[in-house]
Amino acid sequence: MTEILREIGMIARALDSISNIEFKELDLTKGQYLYLVRICENPGIIQEQLLELIKVDRSTATRAIQKLELNGFLEKKNDPDNKKIKRLFPTDKGQDAYPFIKRENDYSNHVALEGFTEKEAELAASLLQRIRKNVEKDWESVKKGQKRHY
Repeated sequence: MTEILREIGMIARALDSISNIEFKELDLTKGQYLYLVRICENPGIIQEQLLELIKVDRSTATRAIQKLELNGFLEKKNDPDNKKIKRLFPTDKGQDAYPFIKRENDYSNHVALEGFTEKEAELAASLLQRIRKNVEKDWESVKKGQKRHY
């Protein structure tokens, strides 16, 4: 069987390492850029929705969000209808960082697909989306405390 998950993992770690190095000048570390991008793209998002988008556990997200808030990239605001709900918004500093992060992402995407035809790139994207959807089923199940049977 093809070791596709090893390949995906190597790609993800390499790109994450590059991003962590390049985003140091913005004072973003350890994947915080992922959270900031999603918050910039979805102003007012709540933490639970953010967890679903990024596929991380609550404690990991809480730490990243706290650091982003502490460093002035985002702010929490009370939901007007439910005071228990905190909505996440980028600050001006967060909005200013977004275009740089987006350019890096676009460039990395371009490098990753170098030599691919448009059809090949579309096929790769489609296949990866199918893989993600398959994995999401297990992620949802395990997240709810169920065990996988190997």
